[in-house]
Amino acid sequence: MFDNSNQEKGVTVVDINKEMRDAYLQYSMSVIVGRALPDVRDGLKPVHRRILFAQHELSNTHDKPYKKSARVVGDVMGKYHPHGDAAIYETMVRMAQDFSMRYILTDGQGNFGSIDGDNAAASRYTEVRMTRLAEELLADIEKETVPFGPNYDDSLEIPTVLPAKYPNLLVNGSSGIAVGMATNIPPHNLGEVIDGVIHVINNPECTVDDLMGFVKGPDFPTAGVIAGREGIMQAYKKGRGVITLKAVAEIVQAKDREEIIVTELPYQVNKAKLIESIADLVRDKQVEGISDIRDESSREGMRIVIILKRGENASVILNRLYKYTQLQTSFGIIMLALDKRNQPVTFNLKNMLEAFVDHRRDVVTKRCIFELKKAQERAHILEGLKKALDNIDAVIATIKASKEANAAREALMAKFEFSERQAQAILEMRLQRLTGLERDKILAELAELMKQIDWLKMVLADVREIYKIIVDELQDIRKRYADTRRTEITGDMTDIEDEDLIADESMVVTITNTGYIKRIPVEEYRVQKRGGKGLKGMETKEEDYVNNIFTATTKTMLLVFTDKGKVYWCKVHKLPLGNRTSKGKAIANVVQLSNNEKVRAILPIDQFEENKYIVMLTERGIIKKTSLDAYSNPRTAGVIALTTDLDDAIIDCKISDGASDIFVATKEGMSIRFNEADVRPMGRTARGVKGMTLAKEDIVVGMEVFEKGSKDTILMVTQSGYGKRSELEEYRIQSRGGVGIITQKTTDKVGLVVGTRKVKATQEVILSTDKGQNIRMKVSDISVLGRNTQGVRLINLGEKEEMVTSLAVVDDEEVAGEEVH
Repeated sequence: MFDNSNQEKGVTVVDINKEMRDAYLQYSMSVIVGRALPDVRDGLKPVHRRILFAQHELSNTHDKPYKKSARVVGDVMGKYHPHGDAAIYETMVRMAQDFSMRYILTDGQGNFGSIDGDNAAASRYTEVRMTRLAEELLADIEKETVPFGPNYDDSLEIPTVLPAKYPNLLVNGSSGIAVGMATNIPPHNLGEVIDGVIHVINNPECTVDDLMGFVKGPDFPTAGVIAGREGIMQAYKKGRGVITLKAVAEIVQAKDREEIIVTELPYQVNKAKLIESIADLVRDKQVEGISDIRDESSREGMRIVIILKRGENASVILNRLYKYTQLQTSFGIIMLALDKRNQPVTFNLKNMLEAFVDHRRDVVTKRCIFELKKAQERAHILEGLKKALDNIDAVIATIKASKEANAAREALMAKFEFSERQAQAILEMRLQRLTGLERDKILAELAELMKQIDWLKMVLADVREIYKIIVDELQDIRKRYADTRRTEITGDMTDIEDEDLIADESMVVTITNTGYIKRIPVEEYRVQKRGGKGLKGMETKEEDYVNNIFTATTKTMLLVFTDKGKVYWCKVHKLPLGNRTSKGKAIANVVQLSNNEKVRAILPIDQFEENKYIVMLTERGIIKKTSLDAYSNPRTAGVIALTTDLDDAIIDCKISDGASDIFVATKEGMSIRFNEADVRPMGRTARGVKGMTLAKEDIVVGMEVFEKGSKDTILMVTQSGYGKRSELEEYRIQSRGGVGIITQKTTDKVGLVVGTRKVKATQEVILSTDKGQNIRMKVSDISVLGRNTQGVRLINLGEKEEMVTSLAVVDDEEVAGEEVH
């Protein structure tokens, strides 16, 4: 309840909700109109306009000596802008920075900051004056072309908008945050914008698409590259859009490594902070392969040198820098400005150019009216002087006969019908005007004025003449101030993945028992004869050894299956590149494994084809078949591939066509072959069915999928380096779940089975030992023997080597033309 007694005491009772709403509305409109948003006509916020007008009043033009910045700031603050001197000076500093403004409006002398984010010197140390182009914004301001209003204390008049001979809002852009709205207009090329304005004048029915033939897109002072035109089109048509800006970088070959040279940055990117962010990425190992960063920028221009480590792919590293640093940024365009009614409006490109044309039409019209008025006033005086000269003797006699000036003026007006102004001009005329030469000057000036008056009347009577004047003035501005475009606009932006920049090369991928992984160019493994000692391979700890090795291309997708039954995704090119003797990197640093997970199988996938399946097998002989499509959407955290028992784990995975034969081999030399049709397709998280019945201590070591009619042979390799090939026909088809038949004699001499692979005679095989030794040999050098045999020696183990740990098959096309040693 309101207390009515307060009203009797002179206290006004108000509704707090309404009062707060009204007060906030007034505040927000004050911010919108008086501080944050530019005027579409001259492209200036009040503070910019006041800085330029103050310099105009000080005659601080481009052809005059510089004035102290503090002097200008003091005039602006004391006369027109009742805010802090720091805010005014910061605005003036930005108007002088060639990396902030596309066309600077303040010619600064002294330290005005840098692209590294360094602050300008104090205003008492720097000096300023207007640039020629800034003066074009104020041209004709004294000819009553724009409205003036009172300053903050009603003691002075200040223009509410400048005449602006060119569309400064688009040319220099603007940004600001108001209450509930924001603007972010990028700078443009002066020549292109003027061409667009002229096209609007000559073709009022043109479309935004037509105008984009002239105004190509934003043109930033720091150059750079705009990737894609979609964002530009959206902004020009709807007033809002997002563009992608990229730095200009070049890859150069140094002595023994590559370097990335950055010469242009995206707009408003702080160079020093950019270099610091790159260094942080290198330190945190988010971007690897960079050995040093140098800033070699000078007066000649921008130059950031990124030095890479030997053997690193510069294209991939540059692409990652674009992805993770401000070498690539987004610029959100919001073409919001105040219209001539001081209302915030989101403009499209054509509307914005039309608003400027309307403003210039008003300015030129008012200027013509002002000049016509002045010309008519002057002609009126000259007509009086001419009439007086024609009757000079009578005029002189009249003046002489008068007692005082007022009487003489009255007498002239009465006798010769002069106006008061004409009579006053005659009284003030010097005697030298009576000479013949001066008389001719008066007549010539009068004739010229009459021509000007006729022309001005003709212009004011036809708006087309006004537009001709506007076009002529714009073409003059273009001729004197336009320059070439700095920012390049490229085709549509696409998300470039690292593999798009990688050559499609064959790699050998190795994984150790403790989870270290690497990729090696297949050429590093030279071919040897069967029974050789092999080449030195990965350096491993005593308790570690290579337990999985296979070939793939750099662009192959790897499905990484773990002992917990989960699957993760990884591209081969993202694996660390090593050589035969390097250790590699822990796979947990490449794939985000969960706690205590171990990689048990890796399946290379070139593409996720339809009607293909992944067949999974566990150590305990459980088999499952799932559609390959179920794994086509990579997830960083991985997904469930197979629900396993606590004492079981995935041992192998293969791709099948759904109608093949499955071959399974065990550690103790048993095997089984059955039709894939015996295994029905299951969901991704299903447990699977029994594929083979195993002896108590036996486990599965490998699986192969044979398509119908396959001529491949079955390769078996044992721990002691023995191996053989057998024909598939030696293995009869059995029912799924059986105990199988013998495939390899396992004795103390040959050891237990390490693995099995299907091979062609044209292929090659790579064997790895527990000490990192590798041997690469032709499959054709391995004898084809019966199923129930022990095989032949494939590799001689060294004194400290205990066993062969893994084998991989290299396709024939990967080794074509390679010399055999």
